[in-house]
Amino acid sequence: MLNIDLHCHSTVSDGLLTPARLVEHAVLRGVNVLALTDHDDVTGLAEARIAARGKNIILINGVEISVTWQNRTLHIIGLRIDPEYPPLVQGLTSIRAGREERARNIAIQLERCGIHGSLEGAHTYAGGRLIGRTHFARFLVEKGYAKDVRSVFKKYLVKGKPGYVPHQWATLNDAISWIRGSGGQAVIAHPARYQLGKNVLDALLHEFRDLGGIGLEIISPSHTSDQIKLFAHHAQQMNLLASCGSDYHGPGESYFDLGQLPPLPVGCIPIWHDWNIEQEINRH
Repeated sequence: MLNIDLHCHSTVSDGLLTPARLVEHAVLRGVNVLALTDHDDVTGLAEARIAARGKNIILINGVEISVTWQNRTLHIIGLRIDPEYPPLVQGLTSIRAGREERARNIAIQLERCGIHGSLEGAHTYAGGRLIGRTHFARFLVEKGYAKDVRSVFKKYLVKGKPGYVPHQWATLNDAISWIRGSGGQAVIAHPARYQLGKNVLDALLHEFRDLGGIGLEIISPSHTSDQIKLFAHHAQQMNLLASCGSDYHGPGESYFDLGQLPPLPVGCIPIWHDWNIEQEINRH
């Protein structure tokens, strides 16, 4: 069986490995097909592609776009995108500018509950690149407010907790149109994380499909075995293709390592069903 991972992050967004090191790690882990899907940024793809040359791995151009839908934040993955497509580039630039504004507001909220210097601390972890909640989380771990990054999100930075800031991201229509316009395929990332009731989930899936989205991430570290079965059922009912991804951020911060994903449930049609992967691998 092919080892396929279509969701991971590098230092260009909030991962711990550079794009090149991420590809090298994927090769060591036996991954055959890897999509680099940094948050709202595609600038790591060129470095990753160079690192993949001559190695037994196919690199898929990807991105994970932050979206606001019905006052909720969702993540839409774009696979096989053209990273130079102007509307996509402009849209992602606008989202990243919004991230800076959100970071300042997060720091204000943390300051109010006695946590000082968080903006500077988060920027230190971001390394001058895109800034996100994970960078604040690493700062909070450093200062002893939580034992690890995963536990930060049980105490801070999420709705109802200190440091939470609502923010208006791209619309669902915009994200899907940028992805499709660039020749890519739109996928809803880790749907269980949004904690949607049945009616709201149905509404999302119908709107997503009607706008041209075609994929649902079935295998994710955010999903229990029961949720994997549930979303596989939804994908089949809605004629959506199935995707899988480790959401890998780096050693010590991820539930799954690269190359560790279980297979898709029986009956799912993989999003890569028509990608001619075997031919690509043979060319490598």
